[in-house]
Amino acid sequence: MRHKQVGEEITIDDLRAALDGISHTLKPLDIVLLQTGADKRIESREYFRQPGLGRDGTLWLVEQGVKVIGIDAYTLDRPFTDMVADYRRTGDGRHIWPAHFAGLTREYCQIEKLTSLDLLPPHGFYVSCLPVKIKAASAGWCRAVALVPEEM
Repeated sequence: MRHKQVGEEITIDDLRAALDGISHTLKPLDIVLLQTGADKRIESREYFRQPGLGRDGTLWLVEQGVKVIGIDAYTLDRPFTDMVADYRRTGDGRHIWPAHFAGLTREYCQIEKLTSLDLLPPHGFYVSCLPVKIKAASAGWCRAVALVPEEM
């Protein structure tokens, strides 16, 4: 998703085009990792400016059987300033954290702030994401590791 501009929503069409571009059809339990390039700006204020998933794209991935979605940005959603601007323009609260709140409709896990996704092949590798349990918390951190088979 490196072609997407700051604040743009990653749409279902974007997801389909990216999958077509790597000749991959999602299968149940695939883990989707979205590369925006934001991790390359982690030490700057620009790190917080990235495209992000909306409700429709999130739910579409989950409907394909995806249970875990990761991103190399600060959040899975668009930047908060862009969501707030849409809310102020429309008065519609659904513009605030739509990817996060999609989890109220269909259960999934998200991993944010990943790095070095550009070092991975487009598909065919394994992801292990080992969460740290925190009592009464709605979120926590994990150790995310990609395992790339040698024959790739």
